[in-house]
Amino acid sequence: MTCHLRGTAPVPQRPASPGSAGVSAAAGSPAKMSALRATRILQTIAGHGWRSHSSKPAQSAHIGKPGAGFSFELTDEQKEFQATARKFALEEIIPVAAQYDRTGEYPLPLIKRAWELGLINSHIPESCGGLGLGSFEACLITEELAYGCTGVQTAIEANSLGQMPVIIAGNEQQQKKYLGRMTEEPMMCAYCVTEPGAGSDVAGIKTKAEKKGDEYVINGQKMWITNGGKANWYFLLARTNPDPKVPASKAFTGFIVEADSPGIQVGRKEINMGQRCSDTRGIVFEDVRVPKENVLIAEGAGFKIAMGAFDKTRPPVAAGAVGLAKRALDEATKYALERKTFGKPIVEHQAVSFLLAEMAMKVELARMAYQRAAWEVDVGRRNTYYASIAKAFAGDIANQVATDAVQIFGGNGFNTEYPVEKLMRDAKIYQIYEGTAQIQRMIIAREHVGKFKA
Repeated sequence: MTCHLRGTAPVPQRPASPGSAGVSAAAGSPAKMSALRATRILQTIAGHGWRSHSSKPAQSAHIGKPGAGFSFELTDEQKEFQATARKFALEEIIPVAAQYDRTGEYPLPLIKRAWELGLINSHIPESCGGLGLGSFEACLITEELAYGCTGVQTAIEANSLGQMPVIIAGNEQQQKKYLGRMTEEPMMCAYCVTEPGAGSDVAGIKTKAEKKGDEYVINGQKMWITNGGKANWYFLLARTNPDPKVPASKAFTGFIVEADSPGIQVGRKEINMGQRCSDTRGIVFEDVRVPKENVLIAEGAGFKIAMGAFDKTRPPVAAGAVGLAKRALDEATKYALERKTFGKPIVEHQAVSFLLAEMAMKVELARMAYQRAAWEVDVGRRNTYYASIAKAFAGDIANQVATDAVQIFGGNGFNTEYPVEKLMRDAKIYQIYEGTAQIQRMIIAREHVGKFKA
């Protein structure tokens, strides 16, 4: 809900315009790119991208003195990130989004370009060559990318989900090896948890890992894995204790698995209702050997790691839903100003203007929800309650706003020549992946009631 806290009143700043940031990254040799990521110094905005003059860690950029009041003003650095992502979405994603939706082709050129601009992997620690941005900054970027196309944004965001267990639970060697390589060249990873018979019920996972000497042998099947066919490595959750009476908190182990390991069979690309350019597949693990060095923390710690990652990744998912909703609102508003019935623009009919007002209310409130959840992460507090509120509410309103946009477009909205039918299809998954709308309500209720029982 807040952007940052200050000990004094915020200094008025000029709002960043959508086109104020250049998107030309400092392209060049791999060595130059590595140097840019290592130093994380923002380039000048005018024509050179968005790594500018600020040398302060992004996490501290919006954290103020204890007891300071709220401020809704973004820092200059946050505005730069936001403006660059916005310009990239408007100029490079939107013009090709419909084509990627029709073909289902993986948007590799856009992903490479986003990587060059530093819009991917922004949360990777500086010690591993990343920018080390906070959750708040990542969410600002995500909303803008989702405005362009949530299929592209989901492919990018899946990296965050795959990396997060390594960020929160990996040792120094694991982080440098697996996170570091992702800052050296465009590369994807994936979060392998969901199975054909275990989605919301994570404790129902059947994939097993049996220790044999200095290795674990993994057998099982995963399903609905985003970036499953494009990943360089996977975070994988498997049962290591066969006793069904052992609680989930001790029965599962988290592994880092190289995607080219012998015994991995990647299934066909699934053709989904929306977000069609995102790569979603099933993956079979048959006697896949993983060294013990690739265990995160220790045997039995996997469930807590997997669930802990969601607290960090649900705010960006909510931000993506807000980006989609904002796009639907903008498209519907522009159409309502142009389309005429009964001798006047339809926006002048109260039925339409009130519908737009309701849509705007939902977008603004959902944005505040994800910003509060992200801010809680960045100040070091457990954000489970706020993360689930943000994810549930933003997912719901994305569907409502997209549906209302189609309604405002009327018959045109039902046609693929107009953008809102794609938004309506793309929106549905926000009520399903990374915890369904119903699971979020279970979490919210548990957290809420727990406050009264404490």
